[in-house]
Amino acid sequence: MFDLFDQISPALFGFAVAVTLIGGFVKGAVGFGMPLVMIAGMGILIEPQLVVAGIVVPIVLTNIMQVARAGLGPARDAVKEHWRFISVACLMILVSAQFLRAIPSDVMFIVLGIPVVILCAVQLAGWRPQLGPRMRRPFEWVAGFLAGVLGGLSGTWGPPTVLYLLALDTPRVKQMAVQGVIFGLGSVMLFFGHLGSGILNWQTLPFSLALVVPAIAGMWVGFRLGDKFDQDRFRRVTLLVLIVAGANLIRRGLFG
Repeated sequence: MFDLFDQISPALFGFAVAVTLIGGFVKGAVGFGMPLVMIAGMGILIEPQLVVAGIVVPIVLTNIMQVARAGLGPARDAVKEHWRFISVACLMILVSAQFLRAIPSDVMFIVLGIPVVILCAVQLAGWRPQLGPRMRRPFEWVAGFLAGVLGGLSGTWGPPTVLYLLALDTPRVKQMAVQGVIFGLGSVMLFFGHLGSGILNWQTLPFSLALVVPAIAGMWVGFRLGDKFDQDRFRRVTLLVLIVAGANLIRRGLFG
């Protein structure tokens, strides 16, 4: 039997649970953001490789819930329309995850922090790519590649996926269904990728499993309350907080 507290102290575990609750709530309310919240939040006090291991199982299960909530019909349509982006993103998540253990801890903080800051700032600024019809197919391949590399290394490919869907002028209801499929399939690839990389192992798996309950609880509350407040304002406040947390990760990587 493996002891959860061989990997993390009770106090830090309580901190991780609180961060995961918040991440689940954000995901339930706005449809994405849980990995960003968990990485930026837990990374303040917890070693980066354990953070990445911790997010894997909650991401898989909450994304399955998101797909089920959207329905299998929209999921099937999403795969049919976006198969290029989905296939290359999933492949690159699986491949890039294998390089994570070779990255030193201080560099890992920077690897985790820079994407959080850049991607949140881009969304906060409201920028979206402008595409002509002839550019859609190459854009799908390139966007999927970048999202997959980022996902395998940092555990989050949500912001690039959202920007990709915005560039295609995807309606909000359809966007939620497509995000669920992309996040769901990507999280399965992340799970197998980090089984292969050794980040997710018999020592770190109990930590990841223990975070499933707060993730689902937070997501359920987000589902229930998400329509009762100004989602755009909530999203902007969340992005601002994540920028600050991401900047702190970069600081840890540069200065310890």
